[in-house]
Amino acid sequence: MLQIIFRSFDYWVVEKPAGMSFHAESKELGVMESLAASYPTHTFYPVHRLDKMTSGLLVVACNASAAATFGAMFENHEMEKRYVALSSKKPKKKQGTISGGMVPSRRGQWKLTQDKENLAITQFFSKYFQGVRVFFIRPLTGKTHQIRVALKSLGSPILGDLRYSGEKADRGYLHAYSLQFNWQGEVKRYCSFPSYGEYFSSELSEFLAAQFDESLLKWPAKK
Repeated sequence: MLQIIFRSFDYWVVEKPAGMSFHAESKELGVMESLAASYPTHTFYPVHRLDKMTSGLLVVACNASAAATFGAMFENHEMEKRYVALSSKKPKKKQGTISGGMVPSRRGQWKLTQDKENLAITQFFSKYFQGVRVFFIRPLTGKTHQIRVALKSLGSPILGDLRYSGEKADRGYLHAYSLQFNWQGEVKRYCSFPSYGEYFSSELSEFLAAQFDESLLKWPAKK
């Protein structure tokens, strides 16, 4: 079920559960259809999306002007996003940047290449916690399956992400943790700790807050 995190005249911030599609599939309502059904007097405009397996924060515009503003924001990479992912596999490196061209592969997958076309850039830190590797991720681009492909390329596919060779689990362990952007001259930041799933525990939330404090992390500069 969708949770409403924030409402304003121009936009809402909602939290999508894992397993819900962005648009309707068969008889199951997607994010946009669920909002329309629950709030029939409102009009909503999609400005970005999350994969079906991914939980976490989404911005939905409430008027055409706001939708255009957010569209430009995403196109110009002005939206700061953070994700949390878990893997049962040790990565080739514990932190850094993964960069490469994204091209379609077999069975609905994508893969990274050495080319610069359709370039995907993903920065990350990671730490070990209670039997899993925790990734704190900053995508600098917004390509389809970008984070899932990036972690697979590290040898650490996301736990529960069977499409990309992740170990079987009760859900895909990728969560859109925070959004930060400038709105009408003010910096807006919204956060949501992951809570649904066997491995997304309250202890993990405490670990995230302690180990991945944004004021202490030194992300590589954008190029």
